[in-house]
Amino acid sequence: MGAGKSTIGPKLARRLGRRFLDTDAEVERAVGSRVAEIFEREGEPAFRSLEREAIEACCGEAAVVALGGGAVEPPGARERLASTGTVVYLRARPETLLARLGDTRGRPLLKGLSQTGQAGRLQELLERRRAAYESASIVIDTDDLPPDSVVEALAARIEREAR
Repeated sequence: MGAGKSTIGPKLARRLGRRFLDTDAEVERAVGSRVAEIFEREGEPAFRSLEREAIEACCGEAAVVALGGGAVEPPGARERLASTGTVVYLRARPETLLARLGDTRGRPLLKGLSQTGQAGRLQELLERRRAAYESASIVIDTDDLPPDSVVEALAARIEREAR
């Protein structure tokens, strides 16, 4: 949340001449409900199952795919993702993430929390997922970089690795 997937992803896809897919949007399209509604109605495990299906549908396609932050948590997920493409971690400090998020009402994992509670929750999620995130093929710190600089740095690395 707030890492920049929705901003960086489409720009990177255009730069690389690829399609952009967002697994949250793919889940919403398939189910006909917003992610927040799925969380509320069916719970996180149901959403994660739908998310895995969306990821599998994207695997093998020449695309830039934005994954939800929890997509890397299930056993075997990291290995599956790495086997199908270059995994990128857009790393940012919790305070940067929170500042980028703005209105968090549509963020189920932050719902009902004060600003301090949200910061704590983001820190908790980052700590829990750190090993998975850090195992990405490319890790780039985005705190102080404008989106276009992130896109150019990622495109250069991906193009270099493709040679």
